[in-house]
Parts: sequence; structure tokens; C-alpha cells
Amino acid sequence: MNKTAMRPLASSSSSMPISGIRLIMGMASEMQGAIRMEAGQPNFPTPAHIIEAAHQAALDGYTAYTPNAGLAPLRELCAEKVRQENQIDAQAENIVVTVGSEGAVASAFVAVVENGDEVLIPEPGWTNYAMLTRARGAEPVPYLLREEDNFIPDPEAVEALVTPRTKMLVVNTPANPTGAVYPEETARRLVELANRRNLYLLSDEAYEKLTFQGARHVSPARFDAEGRVVSAFSFSKTYAMTGWRVGFAVASGETARLIVRLQEPYYSCAPSISQKAAEAALLGPQEPVREMIKAYARRQRVVLDTLRFAMSAHYEPNGAFYILVNIADSGMDSFSFAQALLRETGVATAPGATFGEAADKYVRLSVAAPDEDCAEGARRLREYLNNS
Repeated sequence: MNKTAMRPLASSSSSMPISGIRLIMGMASEMQGAIRMEAGQPNFPTPAHIIEAAHQAALDGYTAYTPNAGLAPLRELCAEKVRQENQIDAQAENIVVTVGSEGAVASAFVAVVENGDEVLIPEPGWTNYAMLTRARGAEPVPYLLREEDNFIPDPEAVEALVTPRTKMLVVNTPANPTGAVYPEETARRLVELANRRNLYLLSDEAYEKLTFQGARHVSPARFDAEGRVVSAFSFSKTYAMTGWRVGFAVASGETARLIVRLQEPYYSCAPSISQKAAEAALLGPQEPVREMIKAYARRQRVVLDTLRFAMSAHYEPNGAFYILVNIADSGMDSFSFAQALLRETGVATAPGATFGEAADKYVRLSVAAPDEDCAEGARRLREYLNNS
């Protein structure tokens, strides 16, 4: 008996590319003694008071579902946090607790983007923006970030890409993979652009606390008087809580209510114990955060100073924990370079092409690795660049 051929899987999902970071991670995991600078994973443990709060929450019975929008005390704390620290006029009803900031970003895409829309995304930029756009049957339209501009977007150039199909503009500051922190004027002008051209603006602020060299993070939503901005925040990078999977979205009342409804069919709610841990993160001592930030700044400085004269062009990242290294003089594409560098020196980096075609002349270094690994990895990379 002949079996009926199965219908194809969803083309918008099955055609998604595999991240080049995962390729390098797989190679590095099989190499003894590899220096791991390819991933954005803090090398610090979650602060002890957060772990203790989670343990107590489990003992107290916080092991069941929570409301889709999250626990009320956490929503209140998040609203107070963004009012005081980000100058965003938000109340608890504007907060939706999500499964990491990725949940906030993904929910914003589902709430706003439809089949046939266009979404303006940064390039170089986090890979998920293009993937989520395509998963919605929409078209990602990159706006280019240039090294000579310190990877800060030009609002006029961004606006030139707007068409009648453009629905949303994605902004990421501090930025992955560039480490750029957008000035206040840039953030304000991007919100004005969204207002003028009737766009939604998704502001990904997962690295908001990780700023160095006097840079200051400015949330675009502080300039939003029309309810166009959806802001995504995370506990993962600030508090070394990547595995706890908790973040939150800040949105206007109508958008927030839709995101709450969308959580039900996708994942219901963020983990209950993680939500109690997030409460402790906001209420507890912030000294561990300050110590982590000092370490990232120190490592970034060491890597930049080591590579300064090996790089064909220069820029100064002042946020997140990433550095893009220009490898154009090697004559290799970023995937070939990253694989060869790992094989020959034992240093794992992220291929730039993972972050968009325009980034193929770069590799990304993460300084979320021990001090000695950052110093030695940069030294080996410098020698490889000088000899290639």
C-alpha cells in the first residue's frame, strides 16, 4: 500500500538559517582547552541572594502557574523600575512578564507584524530579528550600521527605507553584536521617525545596564507619547540569570493586553519560581551587578588595547559585552575565518555573517569570559591577524 506523501512543513519556519554561532559552539565543545569567546553567556554565577529567594519561593509553594501577565508584585516592581531608571511612564498594567526578553521580543512581533509587512532591522544585528520577521510571513529590511559611524544608526537613512508596507522599526541599544550605545538624540529621532511614518518601534534593551566609558543608556520609550513603542527588558544579562528565563515587556495598554492574551497559546506564563527570583533581583543588593559591569569594562579594555594595531579600522564599543573585529584584510569570509581561527589557535569567535550579510568582514568577540581567557584570546587573535 502506497503511503500518501506528507504535506510540507511551514516554509517560513523551515527555511530559517542555522546560527553560525551554534556551528562554532559545536566545534569548540569538542576541542579541549578552547578559549570560548563566541557566546553571550555571562561567566558569573547568579548572585546568591537571588538563588536563596528562589529556594524559599519553592518552599513557600510558588510552583504553579501564575497569571499570564505575571505575578502582581513583580509587575509593580518592574513598573517602578522603568519609571525611576528609564523615565518611562508605566504602570503595572503596562508590564507583561515574559519568558526572557526573547519572549517579549517575540510577543511584540506576533502582536504587530502580519503577512506581507516589512520590518526594519539593524545590520549588523541580532539574528532573531530577521528570523522572527520571516516566521510572520513578513520581509526583513536591513538598515546598515557602519563602523565609521561607531555603528550608530542614521535616522535619515533609516527613514529612506520606509515603504507603505513597513510596519515596525527594531532598535537595539546597547547593541548586539556591536556594543554600540545610542546617544539620546538618536533615540529621540528614531521615535519621531516612527511617529511621522506611522510605525511601531520595538526597543530591545536586554543589555541596558551594561554600559562603559561614561556611556549612558537612553530608552526610546521615554520619548513616546503615542503608545508606539514596545520595550523588551531582561534579567538575563544584568543579573547573570540566562537560564532562569524571565524578562518583561513594557507597552501601551492595548498592546500590553494583546501580548498578555498571546502568552496563553505560546507558553502561558513565565516560570513562577523565576518570577520570585526576579523580585529579589530588583529588591536586593545591586553590588554584584556593579562588580560584573566593572569586569566586563576591564576585559573590553584589555581586548581593545591588545587588538588596536591589528585591526584595519577602529571603533569604540561602550556597551553590552561584545566587540566586532574587522577581518577584511585576511581576505576570508567570516565563517571560514572563525573556523580556521578555532582550528589553528583554539579561540572560538562568532562569525559576523550570522548578524547579516554586511557583517561578513567581522567576527564577534564576547568578553563574558574569564579575564585570562579574554587576554589570551585577544593575543592569539592579534597574532593570527598579523600573520594572515
